[in-house]
Amino acid sequence: MKVKTVATVEKATQTINGAQILIEMLVRLGTDTIYAYPGGCSMPLHQALREKRDQIRTILPRHEQGGCFAAQGIARSTGKTGVCMATSGPGATNLVTGIADAKLDSIPLIAITGQVPQAVIGSDAFQETPIVEVCRAITKHHYMITDIRDVARIVKEAFHIASTGRPGPVLIDVPKDVQLESMPLSEVDFDPPMNLPGYHPEVPAVAPEQIRQVIAAIRRSRRPVLYVGGGCIQSEAAEELTKFALRTGIPVTMTVMGLGVFPGTHPQSLHMLGMHGTVYANYAVDQSDLLLAFGVRFDDRVTGKLEEFAKHGKIVHVDIDPSEIHKNKEAHIPIHADVRETLIALNAALDDADIPDLTEWRHQIDGWKAKFPLAYADAGDAILQQYAIDELWRQTQ
Repeated sequence: MKVKTVATVEKATQTINGAQILIEMLVRLGTDTIYAYPGGCSMPLHQALREKRDQIRTILPRHEQGGCFAAQGIARSTGKTGVCMATSGPGATNLVTGIADAKLDSIPLIAITGQVPQAVIGSDAFQETPIVEVCRAITKHHYMITDIRDVARIVKEAFHIASTGRPGPVLIDVPKDVQLESMPLSEVDFDPPMNLPGYHPEVPAVAPEQIRQVIAAIRRSRRPVLYVGGGCIQSEAAEELTKFALRTGIPVTMTVMGLGVFPGTHPQSLHMLGMHGTVYANYAVDQSDLLLAFGVRFDDRVTGKLEEFAKHGKIVHVDIDPSEIHKNKEAHIPIHADVRETLIALNAALDDADIPDLTEWRHQIDGWKAKFPLAYADAGDAILQQYAIDELWRQTQ
């Protein structure tokens, strides 16, 4: 006969509510900081956060939008999924701009919103907003939890969706009655199986034939340019990109989302391109006979008139998201693959005979840099913003 211990009996009789399950899942999934602005429909979640204050730090922003962007900052700087929380109605709608930005910039983010009790949804209850419908087009995925038994699974799925494939924001809307409802602790599975039959974030490996095509294009080129974006940072491809650029001698230009993935102080750096970019970066792309586009989306602020952008050569486009390839600009060599893995394959396959002579190309670019430098007029005793930023950079080297 099985003897029940005191601990077994206590667990069997102990209950846990929906809010506590959700916060416990955040802790188990590695969240150590949450930006949360309280309200009536999220109060049970805040009470659960207080119980876990030794494991998860709650930061109160002055505005929900600020909290959402701060959570983005966590994700951008650490690679972890950022988490923010707001109440229903105006609290939830104040998150919208931050959620939309996370979607456009491919930032892993979990936005948790309180919601009015299910019994009054659709009755124009106090601070009721259909936030799932509001955010449908600006999230990677969205949930409204209607059953306490689904809380753990949905939170686990949300983190998986937000951080895999092309990252993005996931909304979890939690009615107050689900937060308050209780169930036996012994019946909660904190590592439930996920139910995502239509979600396939697996990225195919780059094909050897595609690598051969890219290397052949590099070997034939005389005016190549590396055009790199946020996908390189998301892929943690900086080391492999730098290795590839230095080995081939190909100049590198970055989008605003890609800044920092290649050293801006290196002679091969063309800095940022596009409407607000450098003259020499735009000239180089315009005159290039091969554009190696890694982790970019050919944004209108970069391309301007699409039919005029990089029209003199071939385009190689590597991206983890197949929907980005050919979306704005046709690629001659399209590659649906992880940027870092593609660069690893290219670095392994490159031979000295594949490296083109870019002496004339570098000389031409150096001429553009000399003629159109990043410079500003001396304002005498006045301190210009440009001077302050430049001096701060010099002092921190």
